[in-house]
Amino acid sequence: MRTLPQTMIRVLAPFTPLFSERVWGHVQVLVAGAILAPGNRTVSSALRAMGLDQQKNFHRYHRLLSRAKCSSMEASRVLFGLLVEAFAPQGPLVVGIDETLERRKGKKIRAKGIYRDPVRSSHSHFVKTSGLRWICVTLLAEVPWAGRVWALPFSVCHGPLRTLRQRTR
Repeated sequence: MRTLPQTMIRVLAPFTPLFSERVWGHVQVLVAGAILAPGNRTVSSALRAMGLDQQKNFHRYHRLLSRAKCSSMEASRVLFGLLVEAFAPQGPLVVGIDETLERRKGKKIRAKGIYRDPVRSSHSHFVKTSGLRWICVTLLAEVPWAGRVWALPFSVCHGPLRTLRQRTR
């Protein structure tokens, strides 16, 4: 199995306890592939970037995201700690929350609702769209080499299902 460079392993080391030893090797391959993959960051493109697209156990990597037992809340906590340590060690901590709409259609998507589309709507023109509502929690910190404040995401989750009909009641 391919491994990451030692510097990347040191950065990812705080996440090691979140996965079993067997799964951790696959996680490392997916992380390296996601960094190297051009275009969309899918499991397939990550494996292609790592030269594993012809491997017989290709399907195991897809199962990793759906069946592996890991806590996304625990991973968010670890990531938040690393971001605070790197970008705001003395404080203050400023957290931002963003709500994003992912346009999705289809019968098999269960958590979709009908929402006001903030990109296509204006004050005078109302556009509604079907999709998933995501809530992203970010640490707002000044990045030294950028010279400005960046929103560094550490947690993303589905927003509660609330349709336009429920909102107007």
